[in-house]
Amino acid sequence: MDEPAALAKDIRFQVEGQEKGVAELPLKGQYLYNAGDPEKAEYIVKVHWLKTVSVAKAVKETGFFGNQNTVCRPQTEKWNFTVRRLKEIWHIED
Repeated sequence: MDEPAALAKDIRFQVEGQEKGVAELPLKGQYLYNAGDPEKAEYIVKVHWLKTVSVAKAVKETGFFGNQNTVCRPQTEKWNFTVRRLKEIWHIED
């Protein structure tokens, strides 16, 4: 799955075999408040997770990359270190 960012009002998800829009999902936030203005609207980037774990098994180590933005294009050595280390911990191969 390699999809570009899309307006929240236009994006669709497969949920239990049904296609649903953001307004149909049980979200905690309001994501369509500027749906009519592309400059101020919310955008969504779909992510294909290679590995998920419970909060109890979350990994936190000194030196990991961190960013408060939801989506970013990291280009620092910290990012490369984080990816290599998580692949090692979770036995993920390229």
